[in-house]
Amino acid sequence: MSMSHLYGTDGADGVEMESFEVSDWDLQNEFNPHRQRHRQTKEEATYGVWAERDSDEERPSFGGKRSRDYSAPVSFVSAGLRKAAAEELSDEDSEEDEKPGKQEEIPKEFVPKKLKTGGNFKPSQKGFAGGTKSFVDFGSWERHTKGIGQKLLQKMGYVPGRGLGKNAQGIINPIEAKQRKGKGAVGAYGSERTTQSLQDFPVVDSEEEAEEEFQKELSQWRKDPNGGKKKPKYSYKTVEELKAKGRINKQLAAPQKELSQVKVIDMTGREQKVYYSYSQISHKHNIPDDSPQQPLGKDSKPQGFALPELEHNLQLLIDITEQEIIQNDRQLQYERDMVVNLSHEIQKMSEVLSHEEKAISNLSKVLDMVEECERRMQPGCENPLTLDECAKIFETLQDKYYEEYRMSDRVDLAVAIVYPLMKDYFKNWDPLKDCSYGTEIIAKWKSLLENDQLLSHSGQDLSTDAFHRLMWEIWMPYVRNIVARWQPRNCGSMVDFLDSWVNVVPVWILDNILDQLIFPKLQKEVESWNPLTDTVPIHSWIHPWLPLMQARLEPLYSPIRNKLANALQKWHPSDSSAKLILQPWKDVFTPGSWEAFMVKNIVPKLGMCLNELIINPHQQHMDAFYWVIDWEGMISVSSLVGLLEKHFFPKWLQVLCSWLSNSPNYEEITKWYLGWKSMFSDQVLAHPSIKDKFNEALDIMNRAVSSSVGGYMQPGARENIAYLTHTERRKDFQYEAMQERREAENMAQRGIGMAASSVPMNFKDLIQTKAEEHNIVFMPVIGKRHEGKQLYTFGRIVIYIDRGVVFVQGEKTWVPTSLQSLIDMAK
Repeated sequence: MSMSHLYGTDGADGVEMESFEVSDWDLQNEFNPHRQRHRQTKEEATYGVWAERDSDEERPSFGGKRSRDYSAPVSFVSAGLRKAAAEELSDEDSEEDEKPGKQEEIPKEFVPKKLKTGGNFKPSQKGFAGGTKSFVDFGSWERHTKGIGQKLLQKMGYVPGRGLGKNAQGIINPIEAKQRKGKGAVGAYGSERTTQSLQDFPVVDSEEEAEEEFQKELSQWRKDPNGGKKKPKYSYKTVEELKAKGRINKQLAAPQKELSQVKVIDMTGREQKVYYSYSQISHKHNIPDDSPQQPLGKDSKPQGFALPELEHNLQLLIDITEQEIIQNDRQLQYERDMVVNLSHEIQKMSEVLSHEEKAISNLSKVLDMVEECERRMQPGCENPLTLDECAKIFETLQDKYYEEYRMSDRVDLAVAIVYPLMKDYFKNWDPLKDCSYGTEIIAKWKSLLENDQLLSHSGQDLSTDAFHRLMWEIWMPYVRNIVARWQPRNCGSMVDFLDSWVNVVPVWILDNILDQLIFPKLQKEVESWNPLTDTVPIHSWIHPWLPLMQARLEPLYSPIRNKLANALQKWHPSDSSAKLILQPWKDVFTPGSWEAFMVKNIVPKLGMCLNELIINPHQQHMDAFYWVIDWEGMISVSSLVGLLEKHFFPKWLQVLCSWLSNSPNYEEITKWYLGWKSMFSDQVLAHPSIKDKFNEALDIMNRAVSSSVGGYMQPGARENIAYLTHTERRKDFQYEAMQERREAENMAQRGIGMAASSVPMNFKDLIQTKAEEHNIVFMPVIGKRHEGKQLYTFGRIVIYIDRGVVFVQGEKTWVPTSLQSLIDMAK
């Protein structure tokens, strides 16, 4: 099949051109399914599109192909005489004017015409008859059907005579075709839009604008036909542009400033130019130069105006003017910034001035108040200043003039004003007779003079804290005098005095009183105490000091125990005075020291007393047993049980066995057994060793009544003993069940309490919980760290925590310690 309908031929050169537009030949072929097909020749089958073909013949030609004879001579055909250009233009216009009329008479779009795409089709060809009629009778086939297409369009809202679409925006008339003049490409002969398309779509054609721009740019490269000189275009700078440029280039780096002073010689132009900075080169093309100088020819004219010196001077004046404008703009901006800065400075200084004026007025008022106090403290003043009035003046200073009060030296002010008044106030004071005298006024002065920022437990605060100095120099001498005359056995008045002042006096002063004044007096008195001759018990004048001194009394306990042990060497349990003397010390001594004292001095005496006890069922003396049982609360249960197992139960069981072997009265044995058991408390009876001893007695009685050997047996004895055994075992079981129930209840309450309280989440929370239980202060030290770990104060000990381990500060290094050791050190 030939491809000449796709590759058209140029009539002049015979060169095939590829055509991609849809031609009339394509349309006719599509609507003519019974067209005759071209029979491919052998040469076309071999060479394909490169096969030789005759482009002059019309396509399609089915009568055979005539080969061109290139060896024949060239023949010329006369085309007539060429008309002038004006005549050709007029002829073309006339032809174009005639075409619309012809189109109106005969619709050309339905008439087959000569195709321009490659070959030429003959209108009389049979194969395209159907294609010719297809446009005329388009849609006539509906006459032979039921008109389903028209009905479907009407159901969808189509109105005949209007366009398609929701808003009838579709076109009504079919698309018009416009014949191109020549054989060029699309758009080669201008716009191809029809009158109908311009009416329906009145949009400016972008192709036309692109063509105009292309022609405009193309004309710039063409030589001016007039041959005239191109007029130079000047660029102008406004003052605002110069200012903006000056602001951008305001801050130059050091290398740029150095380069700005470099001399530059420019030889790129018609003549040599000298610049004194690289920045001047940037202004080189602001005013364009003329075209480069050309050698003078015969027809060229010499240059009429060439004054390089004048041009240089003018350029220099322009540069100087630009620099002056930029410099003036910078100076103006600097002055404006200076005005704003000075206005802020004035505002700030005015605020400072008002603050200073207020401070001066407050200081003057404070000075007037201080001078008034000094005037009223003079010896001959009619209205002398009292301590209460002075406290009110200091309260006024603290409330109204707090800043000035904090800035002033309160120590010197208090020394000058308050100390003389305080000496006069405590001049006739006896602390033991009136222990609460002056506590209220001193508490008021504490809030006025004490420095909150200082720790009030060290004697080093004297130089900076007025209240501590006041108490040490004025109040403390009276206390020293009274303690020197005080008798330790009359402790009531001294304890009451210190109790009333414990919340007022600084901690370090109270510690000094207890350690340096009270404890030496008590120690001396304990050394002179004799428990055998003194009628006043020692606990009566030692125990009242426990709330104040607590662990400070520990050194006194050892000599007291030694003296009590010496007094108990010749003691007998029948003497009850020993219990009265020792009982108050049970809760004072530590449990270990108390148990050791009891085992060493009391338990041997009680064992001797039990050895002397004679068990006689017929005539029993219970005094020795009562003397031992009376110490049940003083000695531990284990010690008492040990005494009974060693010195009481062997003899008691032996008497029971001998009694049962002599035909006894079992009712008396039962009463005797129950009587001895009632002599012991429930706590002693609950001990496993005591239970075993009484169960052993029951077993002995059961064996005695169950044995058939012997003579006369008391009627009902076996049942009575069995009933006694069952009753006692049931009591033991009930007691054990009750104990287990109590323990379960205690465990449940303890579990509820632990659940209610916050469970420690980490080691720090555990330490805090232990500190709260033992009333120990645990808090972080602000701003202090060791190897990135926060430091804490645990009582008076400095610690830090690292991975669940407590480290205590030693003499040189940090030492790890346990939590219990930490608590003991803090106490």
